[in-house]
Amino acid sequence: MRYPAPAKLNLFLHVTGRRADGFHDLETVFQLIDLCDELQISVRKDGDIRREPAPSSAVLASLADADDLTVRAARLLQQASGSTHGADLHVDKRIPAGGGLGGGSSDAATVLLVLNRLWELHWPRARLAELALELGSDVPVFIHGKTAFGRGRGEELTPLQLPPRWYLIVDPGVAVATRSVFNAPELTRDTPALKIAALPAGGGRNDCEAVVRQRYPEVARVLDLLAPWGGRMTGSGACVFAAADSREALQAPATAASAFWRTFVARGLDHSPIL
Repeated sequence: MRYPAPAKLNLFLHVTGRRADGFHDLETVFQLIDLCDELQISVRKDGDIRREPAPSSAVLASLADADDLTVRAARLLQQASGSTHGADLHVDKRIPAGGGLGGGSSDAATVLLVLNRLWELHWPRARLAELALELGSDVPVFIHGKTAFGRGRGEELTPLQLPPRWYLIVDPGVAVATRSVFNAPELTRDTPALKIAALPAGGGRNDCEAVVRQRYPEVARVLDLLAPWGGRMTGSGACVFAAADSREALQAPATAASAFWRTFVARGLDHSPIL
């Protein structure tokens, strides 16, 4: 069986404060899109958690098992549930790594959702989402699998129904270190809080964008090129996106960007295909 793990876009990302635990309080809209990694997951009876000996991407191949989010997710669920089953894991990577698209988090969520069924644990999704937060702030939104308004670290989720949209995503080819962005002294951390009923019509802004623009010139180049189409960075970077009501409306910016960088055109999703 092959299981999808969809990417996400942060339509805006406001940093509203810094918490005592070192994390930041955020407000964002998570838009799921149909750009997906694909996972192959099967049950082992010996309790071992193993990933494909030759991972499908250089990024995965460079990771030790202990740093691979799919392995960590399987081991965490195994430990928390007391299951004696194991799993074989393989990921076909299509979502750019380190781009703010949540690929690793989505892969981890798919592992939790699939093994919950294959191991016959029958945990409710809320319990899986609570466990998922130990793996990363973005993982719970993929467990719930719906486009949503997020608060807190991003785990306080309110589902949203958004108009159908298409998105051009441009990968500058650099990986942004999330921790360094959020630790940057120049990061804005006092954006006023929003109410869901008053979400910004223009999409708000990404408070991480100014930091990344200064530190990663290639991201700044993409932002400048897509500026006429409302280009904005997703997450802590590095990918930049532009939105339109149709695929055809994105043809001009896609042509301009694809001369320099890898590009994707994706459709917005109301809910994850894994559900």
